[in-house]
Amino acid sequence: MQILMVIAAGLASYVFGAVWYMALAKRWMDAAGIAPDENGRPPNAGPLPYIVAFVCAVIVAGMMRHMFMLAGIDTIAKGLVAGLGIGLFLVSPWLATNYVFADRKPASIWLDGGFATGGCTLIGLVLTLF
Repeated sequence: MQILMVIAAGLASYVFGAVWYMALAKRWMDAAGIAPDENGRPPNAGPLPYIVAFVCAVIVAGMMRHMFMLAGIDTIAKGLVAGLGIGLFLVSPWLATNYVFADRKPASIWLDGGFATGGCTLIGLVLTLF
């Protein structure tokens, strides 16, 4: 049952990312310096980025489940707060550090940090639903 919970949490984050980046595709492409194709979309990179994104979301969910179990995070409210905190205070600052050194546009920090925060919050929610 635990593995299904982890996969469901990773899937929730993955779906959130799909919606997030589809809604913000133009801003993300501008910030990342990616030229759109003739349809105004990012060039198709094939299935690999999507596979990696899903696998990584499941890995994050698995580690968050482990941390939640050790910390006794077992209610929806605690899961939401812990997930929000992980995204906002662990992942996003790490991204910001990397992006500043790589001289990426500040909008990249907000766009990708927003996804990381929302994704981790959703993982925290799903992990504490069961």
